Amino acid sequence: MKYKLIIDKNADEEIIAIVRAPSSLTQQIEDLVCGYSGADSVMGYSDDEMRKLTFQEIECITIIDRKVIAIDSKGSHYRIQDRLRDLEDVLPSYFIRINKSTLANEHCIERFDAVFSGGVDAVFRCGYREYVSRRCFAEIKRRYEGV
Repeated sequence: MKYKLIIDKNADEEIIAIVRAPSSLTQQIEDLVCGYSGADSVMGYSDDEMRKLTFQEIECITIIDRKVIAIDSKGSHYRIQDRLRDLEDVLPSYFIRINKSTLANEHCIERFDAVFSGGVDAVFRCGYREYVSRRCFAEIKRRYEGV
């Protein structure tokens, strides 16, 4: 396999992949390219600071007290001014919906725990827990069965 990257600030961006047959790698490349919106961060606000949060450091985005909150890898909470449905269009494909009000970075989910009530919680690296709806959990299982 050959890889070639040409950086030209004056050219229009274009990605061309020549392959013999489609594979899981070509599907991942296509998802990455099609899911890229040009943005790689969002502004987060806490009591005493305003910070640029990269998508990779955000573990999940959820609604708490009717406010959109991003939780980073340290467990810090930042308020985001965008709506959840607007963020869903901008975020990369590794952000998955785990319930009606939460988008999760699937790379930061440490495990899924069964709860006494019969539900499932997603446990993130920072220690934050969020419930996973049955509908979303079924979709997540389908997604991982193909791996």
